[in-house]
Amino acid sequence: MTPRPRLLLLWLTAFSLGCGFLAPFLGTEPIAIGTATLEWLSGDRSSWSTDTRILDLRLPRVLLAWLSGGALAVAGAAMQTLLRNSLATPYTLGVSTAGTFGAFLCLAFPSVAGLLILPRFAALLFALAATFLVLSVARRSHRSDGIILAGVTLNFLFGAALMMVRYLADPYKLAVLDRWLMGSLDVVGFDTPLSLLPWLAIGLVLLMRRTDALDQFAFDPEMAAARGIQAKTIRRDGLLAASLLAAAVVAYTGPIGFIGLLVPHALRGYTGMRHALLLPACWLAGSGFLVIADLCARSLEIGGRHSEMPVGILTALVGGPFFLWVLMRER
Repeated sequence: MTPRPRLLLLWLTAFSLGCGFLAPFLGTEPIAIGTATLEWLSGDRSSWSTDTRILDLRLPRVLLAWLSGGALAVAGAAMQTLLRNSLATPYTLGVSTAGTFGAFLCLAFPSVAGLLILPRFAALLFALAATFLVLSVARRSHRSDGIILAGVTLNFLFGAALMMVRYLADPYKLAVLDRWLMGSLDVVGFDTPLSLLPWLAIGLVLLMRRTDALDQFAFDPEMAAARGIQAKTIRRDGLLAASLLAAAVVAYTGPIGFIGLLVPHALRGYTGMRHALLLPACWLAGSGFLVIADLCARSLEIGGRHSEMPVGILTALVGGPFFLWVLMRER
């Protein structure tokens, strides 16, 4: 690895870990770093100050943001390579709308959902099912863009199903459904972010083991096949891994947009198509970006009061103009 990539990873590591360390201590109620940290590490909850109790509430949220941002950025980079489409996102294959539909079924009709009582489990199940359906349809299609067309079609179908669920749902539950659509990191306790870890670990391991093959696939799939790379297998496994990352995040946070599109575009000018560098860089940049976005979302004063704005709103508001700026700077 040349000095420049080493320096890039060093800066991104400092950025990501720095954001993760400082974010719990910042917000509408700044807290004393030293006192709160020592009390939290002591584990004696009975003697905790107000600062320590606030820190205990913020830490799981920051950890969830760090994991989710990194996963979405890596999934977006992999999708853009495997689909050979610079506009691809982690949600291109319908993961987001399918997962949201599964969660909506449980939130709107809990008695009908049966075993799928937990919206999180239903979202993950429907998101993965949509991925397998898209891959199955694409395998039977003779078009080179069959997989993208299948994903777009599935997005429309599940989008219509979402509107049907909203139409049939109890009006008093619409606020809960809308909150899910906005993407939120509201969480209490470490159970939620820690239970997300196994899903992310599987997806990351699958992708990182294929970085050399992804490099060749990005250059030219036909040339990669001539060199002994099983292009179809790489594409299938890579899309499953990227979809697993996206599906897991959607199941735990709802759809959070723009990270999977923005971060890979912002970094490719520095990393090229070397996925052994691109994927870790995307994780570090995406994790830090979402931590900062969530910090702003829970700290901004809107309408004369501090509000817990869903972070998905802020990532879209900030990510859109920033992405346009990145496009104008690209040569």
